[in-house]
Formats: sequence, structure tokens, C-alpha cells
Amino acid sequence: MDATSVAVTPRRSLIGRGWVQAAALISICGFFVLILMGFQAYKQGPPVPRQVVTETGRIVFTEDDVRSGQEVFLRNGLMEYGSIFGHGAYLGPDFTADFLRRSAVAVLDSYGGPASDSAVQRTRADFKSNRYDPGTGTLTISAARAAAFETLIEHYARTLGNPAGKTGLRPNAITDPAQVRQLTAYFAWSAWSASTLRPGTNHSYTNNWPPEPLVGNRPTADTVVWSVLSLIALLGGTGALFAAFGRWNWLGWHGRDQQELRFREPLKVRLTGAQRATAWFFFTMAALFLVQTLVGAASEHYRADLSSFFGIPLERWLPYNLVRTWHVQLALLWVSTSFLAAGIFLVPMITRRPDPKGQAVLAYLLLGALAVVVVGSLAGEAIGIHGGLTGAWHWLGMQGFEYLDLGKLWQVLLTAGMVFWVAILWRGLRGRLATESRANMPWMFFFAALALPLVYATGLMANQRADFVVTDYWRFMVVHLWVEDFLELFTTVMVAYVFVLLGVVRERIALTVIFLDIVLYSAGGVIGTAHHWYFSGAPAQTLALGAFFSAFEVIPLTFLTVEAWSFIRLGARQEARSATAFPHRWAVLFLVAVGFWNFLGAGVFGFLINLPIVSYYEIGTALTANHGHAAMMGVYGMLALGFAVFALRYLVPAHRWNDNLVRISFWSLNAGLAWMAFVTLLPLGIMQLYHSVDAGYFEARSMAFLTNDTNALFEWLRLPGDVVFIVGGVLPLLWLTFQGLRGGRAAAGRAAVPSSRGGEIAELMLFTEVESPEPGEATAAGELSGR
Repeated sequence: MDATSVAVTPRRSLIGRGWVQAAALISICGFFVLILMGFQAYKQGPPVPRQVVTETGRIVFTEDDVRSGQEVFLRNGLMEYGSIFGHGAYLGPDFTADFLRRSAVAVLDSYGGPASDSAVQRTRADFKSNRYDPGTGTLTISAARAAAFETLIEHYARTLGNPAGKTGLRPNAITDPAQVRQLTAYFAWSAWSASTLRPGTNHSYTNNWPPEPLVGNRPTADTVVWSVLSLIALLGGTGALFAAFGRWNWLGWHGRDQQELRFREPLKVRLTGAQRATAWFFFTMAALFLVQTLVGAASEHYRADLSSFFGIPLERWLPYNLVRTWHVQLALLWVSTSFLAAGIFLVPMITRRPDPKGQAVLAYLLLGALAVVVVGSLAGEAIGIHGGLTGAWHWLGMQGFEYLDLGKLWQVLLTAGMVFWVAILWRGLRGRLATESRANMPWMFFFAALALPLVYATGLMANQRADFVVTDYWRFMVVHLWVEDFLELFTTVMVAYVFVLLGVVRERIALTVIFLDIVLYSAGGVIGTAHHWYFSGAPAQTLALGAFFSAFEVIPLTFLTVEAWSFIRLGARQEARSATAFPHRWAVLFLVAVGFWNFLGAGVFGFLINLPIVSYYEIGTALTANHGHAAMMGVYGMLALGFAVFALRYLVPAHRWNDNLVRISFWSLNAGLAWMAFVTLLPLGIMQLYHSVDAGYFEARSMAFLTNDTNALFEWLRLPGDVVFIVGGVLPLLWLTFQGLRGGRAAAGRAAVPSSRGGEIAELMLFTEVESPEPGEATAAGELSGR
């Protein structure tokens, strides 16, 4: 009888129904609130007037000027140079705050100057008064503000069209008078949104951001009160969670304390064709990682010395906004490459079955598609920033939104590539999925993978002519929800599965951790996305929700970090009792580093800048960069490298494997990242925050402050850490992945597992045998042998 015709009864769920119901309910509630905030973004964002006129009826600029100006801003990569509404890069000015200050000074001077109290009060009243008529779509402004607008057109023409460069932008970056006027209109609209009162309130559309005394912008009651309440939520929530879990034995990590593990030698684990194909993914990952660090070093040099790159006029070919665009995009691309490979590599280990026919070919096709997206997007961004692709800039060049810089075509192809990857996983998993409850780990692995393209696809809703608050809503579906929540969920599932495959925890316990992760992140992370929208035009309710629920994001980081250390200690004791050597010490240490940086970079540094009252003065400063580097590299970077080292242990033949290289890489990466954070970014961020509170946000973002002698010294101090990170950290990994290519083609003493349509084979039993198992229990690593 054909084995496939026999009905298979799925294995019962290993998790209680209450966990599933709680995860579903909390997730639904979180997404309901998130959708509601999106509705508010569409309905309550600052309007874009059909026309802006003086009191005499003269048209100053129009809605088309504003929307076209936003396109000029994006097409030229200015969000990767300066920022708008506080969002973007940190070398150039924040153009909202910049226009607001310069126009306020001009208006104040026209009314009598700062020495006149009446002039000061008249200036504030001029900027605070909302003279927008929603019936006609007309905004009326004073003659003084109209005159300031014309003056600032000349200012931005000189700044952005400077033929000498020396600003971080390429020489003559924007010289077309029509484009400069449109761009100034965009800045003027953002400054109007940031200063005029939202109807029915005593604050602006941006909750009085930026802080600007000339127009009466100061922190609102919501900004202060919700900062206090979010601190209370953090302390109370953390204490409540720790109390609920008692003595840290609630999850049952110690279920195998008395059992002996036998670790298989990597040489004895036969690999499938698709697994061997991942060697190319990991080599590509390391190459992209190297390029990302090099362009990151170049972008850092601009902050240390704007005049030249050690005598080379780098801004002519690689201006700051281009190298930062590449730096940000490559961070996502090399991490994603490792995750795609890790998913493919784990599937045969989960199923203990050979590849379906053609699985390796599909893996290579996916790699080819990834290469097309990487090369096409990077080239398009370079051509676009240098003024090319004027007609197709949005599709082939760059969209210009930070973290979504790549052209729309490349974004669509990247989404399609992830869908193709999910299809590859499905082909490998479907036989195992048929035998499992949908609440068990194989299905959770598949569902977590499926969520990645679905959530990333929401970024396609970002539109270059849409209102900024709407665009920012969709942009942070990728920047926050995709990266910080669903990528976090997928990594939790993969790490849990690796530990189950290693045999050190029972599958039920790992599954409990996964559902706990879903519950905790759904409670805080989904609604906590709103902490990015405090000051970009969303109403005060969004600020309140973002402040309160983003505090809950730190709670799972704290709890799971403590649990991770407990788990690692258990693993160390079990390794010491094992009769065979543990081959994955360094992969596990990378995961230990993830726990450390998750708590510090994402938790401590993240919460520091998430408090509304801190963010009010800090947004768009070096403290944001400090959180971004520590969280992105420390968490997702270390995870990606941990997965790579785990797989390379099987792909690299024993005689080419070098533990010393991995040791050097591990410590160099962590030391370099710590140096970057504690020697440069954190002190710079604290000084910039202090200057913002003391002197003003405009002053803290000015080129004069960024290039002063003290800041320049701290920027130069980053050089040793960068050298350690790149030379000691990245290059050894690149060499190991190259050895993986050599070993993956034909590992000595191991034949590749042939493709098949079914049937388990003993060679795919993996890493571990567990002695003295509990009765009737098995793990995903294979049947347990009792004695």
C-alpha cells in the first residue's frame, strides 16, 4: 500500500488551549488599536492647503508645490541627509525645525526685533493662529511670513546647490529654481503644521514639536504626563511579570537536568542539496556585511571631517546621503539573507526527511533573485541621488523614505522573493505539517515565516505624494512592526527550534516560550509602534498610546534575557556531562550576545529615547543612532551571525574549521560595537540632548554644533572601534563563509542526501541523542533512545 494514502492522525497540541486563545485575543486587540491609529492618521493629520495666500490674495505656493517638493526631497535622498518632522538622518538639519526657526527670526525682525515685547508676542500669535479654511482649502498667512518664504528660497538654493560641496551632499545637488521653490514650500508646510494650533486644542498638529520659543512651542501636558505614566507602567509591569513567574523555574528549563546528551560530530551529519546551497547565501551575507561596514565607516567620516575623506573629495562620487542609504539598506539585506538561509537550512532538520525534488534548484533561484534586488536597488539609489532616472526615479531609483529607500520595483521584487522563500519552506515542511497540530512548533515555524512577507508588503502602501503622517504610518509597519515584532517572533521560533534540536529543552517548554513571546510583544510591541509618531502629525491620543504601550516593550526583553541566562547555564552543565564535544559553542555564544544587546540596545537605549519628554528634545540626534546600532547589530546582526556559524559548522569540513577565527570574530564584533556605543554614540547623544534642552533643538542640529572641536574628537575616537569591528570581526567571517563554499560543494566523507518525495532516513537524525528520556517523549531532533 502507498504510504501516502494512509490517513495520518496529527500529533496533539503540546500547548494548552488557554495559551492559544490568549495569544489570539491579545494580538487581535493590538492590531485593532493599530488600525484605529491608522484611521486617525488619515483623518486627523495636518491638511495640505489647496493654496497658501497672503491677506491681499497673492498666491505664495500651492498644494501641488508641497507635494512636488516632497518628491524632490525624496528623489534627492534628503531624508538620508537631514530629517523632516525629526525623521531621517543626522548630518544635515531637520528641515522642519530649520525653516521654522529661520522664518520666525525673519518675521520677528520685521515686527520690531527681539528687544520688542510686542514684536515677540505678535510673532507667536502669527505662527500659532490657524487661518486655514477647510471649506475652500485656503491657508492665509501674513505678509511677513510670505516675505520670509521668499528669503528662504534663496537660502536653500545656496545650501542645496552649493557648487563647492563641503556639506555632505554632492556639489550642485539641487539647482533647478522650480525644484528649490517646491522644496521650500514642502519645508514651509511642515513648519506651519509644527507651529499652528490644531483646531480645538492648545497645541500644534505635531504636539508642539519642535521646541521653539520664538513661536511658543513648549512640551504639552500629554508629553509630560504620559512620560511619567509610561515609567510607572514599565516598573509595575516588570514587577508583576517577575512575581507571576516566581523563582524562575516556572517555564521548566530544568526538565532535562538529569539526562545525558550525546552530540553528533558535524562530519557525521549528512546534508541535503538545499542545505549545501545555503553556503552561497552565507557567503553573500558576509560580503554584504563587509560592504555595509565600509560605507558605514564612510558615513561616519563625514561627521568627523566634512572637508574631505583623507584628502579625497568623496562627496563628488559617494556623498553622505548615498553612503548612508546603502548603509541602512545593506543592514536589512545582509541580515535578511542570513535568515532566509537559516530557514532553508533548518527545514530538513525539523522534518528529518530529504529535500523534495528540485528544492536545491529553487534555493539557487532565490539567491539569484536576491542578487538582482541587491544590485538593482543599490545601483538605482546611486543613479537617482546623482540626478538620473528622473522619469522613473520612484520605481527604479529610490523612494527616499528612510529604511524604504529602494525603488518600488525592487521593493515589490523583494516581497515576491520572500513569498517564494515561504513556498520553498512549505515544500519541505508539508509532510511534517500534516502530522502536527497547528499549535505545535512546525506550524509556528511556518506561520512566523509566512508573516514576514505579509507584514513587509504593507510598506508598499507608502506613497511619495501622500501626506507625511500617512506615509510615516506605513513606513513604520516595516521599520518597527516587521523588524522589531515579526522578525523578532521568527527569530524566537528559530532559536527555540535550534535548542529543541540540540535536545537541551523539551519541545513543550520551547513552545510555551514562543507563545509567551507572542503574548508579551502583542501587548506592547504592536501598539507601541506609535512611539514613532509622537510628533509627525498624529493626534495626542496616538502619543498617549505610544508612550504607555512602548513601555511594555521593555518587559519581555528584560524577562526573556534573564530566562536566556538561566537557560545558557543549564546548557553549560549539560555540555560538561556530555561524552562527546559540543560543536556549537560559538553559535550559542552569539545567541548569548543577542540577549545582552537585546536588553541594553533595544531595552535600555530604546526606552531612554521612547519617553515622550526625552524624545521631544532628542528625536533625530545621536541617541537615536546609538539605539539603532546597538539594537540592529546587537540583536539581529548577532542573530544572523549566530545562525551562520551554526550552519557553517556543518558546511565547513573539520580540517578547514578554525575555532580561533570564530573566537576572534565574536569578541571583535562585540568589542567594536561596545566601543561604537559607549565611546562615541552615547556620549555624543548625551551632549546633543543637553545642548537641545539648554540652547535649543535648532542649535543642537546645526552644523556649527555637529562640527565643533569636542564633537569632532569623539567622532575620531570611533576609528579604533571601527577597525576592530571590520578587520577583526567581519573579515574572519568572510573567510569562514568562503570555506563553507569549498566544503559545501562536496564535503569529504559525506554524500549529499538525495532528493525524495518522502520517507525518513537515519542520516538526517541530527545533533543530539538524549539518554534516559522521559517516558513517551520525543523531540524534533529525532526519536530518543532510552537505556
